[in-house]
Amino acid sequence: MLRARCSGSNCGEFVTQGGPRLNARIISAKCLNEFTKNNVGRMNSLSAEKVRILYVGSIGPRNTGSFRIAALKRLGHNVRGLDLNPYLSEGGPLRSRIRYRALIGSTVSRYNRDVLAAVADFCPDLVWFEKASFAWRKTIFQIRARGIFTIHQNDDDPFGPRRDPGWRLILEALPEYDLHLLPRRVSLEEYRNAGARDVFWFIPAHESTFYPPPESWSDVDRTIDVSFIGFPHDKRPRYMRELWERHGIRTLVWGDSRWGRGFPRAKLPAEVRRELYQGGSLTYDQFRETIWRSRINLGFCSNLNRDEFSGRSFQIPASGGFLLAEDTPGHREMFTDGQEAVFFNSIDDCAEKIRRYLPDEEARLRIAKAGQLRSAASGYDYDSRVAEVLKYIRIKERQVIPVHGRISL
Repeated sequence: MLRARCSGSNCGEFVTQGGPRLNARIISAKCLNEFTKNNVGRMNSLSAEKVRILYVGSIGPRNTGSFRIAALKRLGHNVRGLDLNPYLSEGGPLRSRIRYRALIGSTVSRYNRDVLAAVADFCPDLVWFEKASFAWRKTIFQIRARGIFTIHQNDDDPFGPRRDPGWRLILEALPEYDLHLLPRRVSLEEYRNAGARDVFWFIPAHESTFYPPPESWSDVDRTIDVSFIGFPHDKRPRYMRELWERHGIRTLVWGDSRWGRGFPRAKLPAEVRRELYQGGSLTYDQFRETIWRSRINLGFCSNLNRDEFSGRSFQIPASGGFLLAEDTPGHREMFTDGQEAVFFNSIDDCAEKIRRYLPDEEARLRIAKAGQLRSAASGYDYDSRVAEVLKYIRIKERQVIPVHGRISL
C-alpha cells in the first residue's frame, strides 16, 4: 500500500494514501484532530470583539496597506504589521526584477520563515496577506493548521490580459486561503474556478487623511485647471497628449518616473511632456492638497486590469474634489452621473465636459459636495470596508463551516 509523509506542520508521520485528507493533502489522524481542535478555537477567537491580526503586505507611508492597518486599529483590533517592501527591494532594482519573475532564492525563503516566525511570536487570530507574491502554499497550510484564519487581498488581476509577472506562487497557494478579497466582480467566479474556498468583493476606499478643504476654499485657491495623479497605464498617456494637442487642455500630471521617461506606448514629444509632467509620486498629504487645488480631477480605470474604479474614484470625492471619471458600470453604481460625479466615454467627450464645467464653479461645487456626502453615507472609507470583511468572517464562522467543508466538527 502506498504511503506518504503527513503534510501537517512538525508531524513527520507516514500515512497511507487512502488516509484522511485536508484540502487534498494527506494528513495524519493526529494532525487532523489538532486541526479540528484549533478551528473550534478559531471560531471563538474571531467572534470576539477584538481580534489579533497579523498584516503581511506593503505598509510604507505611500502604501495603502498602512491605511488598512490604521483602520483595523481604529476599530479596536490588535494589529501587527510585517512589511513586504524590504523583501521586494532587496539587492537593488535588477535583482528585484529577476526575483519577482523567478520567485525563487534566499529572499523568498527568508520571507516565508519570517512570516511563520511572526505567527509563532504574535499568535494572531487572523493573518491578512496583501498580494503575497512570495508566500509558499505550504506556509499558508501551516498557518491554517494552527487554527488561524487566513485572508489574501489582491488588487491586481492574475487572470486578466495585462500579463504581469509574479503570479506563480499566488496561484499555487490560492486554494489554501480561507478568504480572498477582490476588487473586481469578474474575478470572483474565476477565483472560485481556480479552487478558492471563499471570495469577497472588496473594493478600494479612502483613508481619513482625505477630507475636504476649509469652507472658505474657492476657485481663487484652485490654481490648477485639470489634474491627474497616477500611473501611465493603458489609455492615460494618449488622453493627456490629445487633450493638450487637439483640444488645448493642459492636464498637469503627477506620478512615477515612467511619465517622465517619455510616456510609454504614447511617444509624447519631449516639449509636450515638459508642459504636463509635474513630478514623481506624491505623499498622501500632497495628494490631498493637489485635489484641493484642482478645479477638475480626472479619474481613470485600468482596462487591462479589468477595473471598474480605482482608489482615486473614492479619494477625490472624499477630499471635496470634483471628479471627472471614465464611464464604467462600477462608477455609475457608486456615484450618480451629473449629480455626484461626471463621467466621460471618449477623449472628445472628456474635453467637452472639461469645457462645460471649468468655468462653472457653482456646478462643480454642488457636484463635489454631493459626491463627498455620498462617500460618507455609503461607507466608502477604509474603516467601513474592513469592518464589512470582519463581519462577513464572523457570520461565516458562526455558521460552523469547518475548514469550508473539508472536515466536519
